[in-house]
Formats: sequence, C-alpha cells, structure tokens
Amino acid sequence: MEKYRTQRIIGMKSRITFGLALIFLATSCNEVKEQKADPAEKASEWMTLFDGSSMEGWRAYNGESLPPGWAIVDSVMTFSTEMILEQDYDYKGSRDIIYGAKEFENFELYIEWKIPAGGNSGIFYHIAEGYGGIPEVAPEYQLIDDLGYTDFHDITEYNKSIGIEVNPQDLQPLQSTAADYAMHVPDASKKQLNPAGEWNSSTIVFTPEKVEHYLNGVLLLDFVPWSEEWQAKRNNGKWKLAPDYGKFKKGFIGLQDHGSSLWFRNIKIKEL
Repeated sequence: MEKYRTQRIIGMKSRITFGLALIFLATSCNEVKEQKADPAEKASEWMTLFDGSSMEGWRAYNGESLPPGWAIVDSVMTFSTEMILEQDYDYKGSRDIIYGAKEFENFELYIEWKIPAGGNSGIFYHIAEGYGGIPEVAPEYQLIDDLGYTDFHDITEYNKSIGIEVNPQDLQPLQSTAADYAMHVPDASKKQLNPAGEWNSSTIVFTPEKVEHYLNGVLLLDFVPWSEEWQAKRNNGKWKLAPDYGKFKKGFIGLQDHGSSLWFRNIKIKEL
C-alpha cells in the first residue's frame, strides 16, 4: 500500500512538472512571437492627425499658431473667411497649415474633405519650412471643383503664363482633383468625384518605389518619385524655376487655403 502511495505521488509530481514545462514553453513561444510581431504591428498603427475634437499639432506654415479663419466647427476642421476677425485683417503670414508635431517619410495618409462650388485646395507632404510658400517645395495632391471651378474663376491668363495654349480657359488635367499637381494626371475614366458640397475621401501612399493617389477608394494614378521620368517632368514644367521642389524625402503634412471655404475630417496617417 505504501509503495502504491509513493508511486502515485511520484506520478502526480511528474505530471505537474510536465504541465509546468508546457506552460513555460508556451509562454516563451508567445513572448518570442510577440517580440517578432511587434515591429510589424507597430508599423501598421494609424496615427490620428485630426479627430474632430482638437487642432493640437496644427499651425501655420512658417508660423507658431493657426492662421485666422481656421477652427473646429461641428467636429470638422473648417476654414472660412467669415471667421476672420477684424483685428486679423492685416495678417501677413501663410494661411496654409501644417501638422507640425511630426515629420513623415514613407506613409499612407487618409483624409476626408469637402469644398464649395468653385473651391480649390490641396494636400501637401514632405514639407520643409523656410520658403516663401509650400508649393515651392512640396508635392501636392490637388483638391478642386473639377466641374465648376471656371464658372467662378477665369484662369485663361494664368494658363497662358505657364505655356498652355490649347483651351487655356479650361481646367487642365494636371490641375484636376487627385492630380499630382502640375506633374502627373489622374485617370479620368476611373474618377468618381462627388460634386462640390459633398464629402470625398483621398488617400496618398508614398514609398520610394511608388506613389499612389486614390480618390474615394479608387486608384487614379501612380508614379516613381525621383525617377528619370519624374525629373523630366519637374525640370520641364511648372516647377523648373523652383529648384527645391520635391527634393525632400521627409517632411510635414499640410493643407492649402486657396481663399474658399474648406472642410476636413478623419485625418489619419500610417508610417510605412
């Protein structure tokens, strides 16, 4: 009987020891798995740049605070000339704004936006400060009222000044929504642009191998930054007199004020 009790105790101890070993092994494996997965998980995290409750991180280009006319209205980042106070009429700084809390290199940026009839704006990236204006240095994802812009603005002389002689009165493909402004044309046959006054979404994916522009979830253009083709477009087009255009590989994200009312929401970015 004593022998049987001893064997039973030994057996129980063996099973407990074996069970603890399994638990230790499983825990160790999970820790290794988590350590290996962490960089990928971290890389896939979205960072919110605007959530409807705070303008923290946003300021004027070359400035320390928001320019007059920018504020949160009904949880939407809004620009309106009606919000510019009389004491701000003499403001001389840039009315374009940047997210100045962090610079980004390779990324996926998502933003929802709305403009009025005749409206015009843009999304900039790789912004460097110290220049006369953001367009001198940063690529732009164009936002504009494709159908109605020229009903409100005569662009004939401007287009002629940049060498456009065929139908200079019309908005050009390089100036249309989702264009890499003055560089790459979006595919008009795939464009699903909601009209002025309605919300649209835009996504920019930037890597050294390829840049992609999406509008409302549809890919409309892609190009290889700093390639021979890119250099040719840069050196023979609108930016030939802007020596630092597109040269920076890291910088701020920005939004353009072009004089019309603007609305932005759900701005987020994921580093790649």
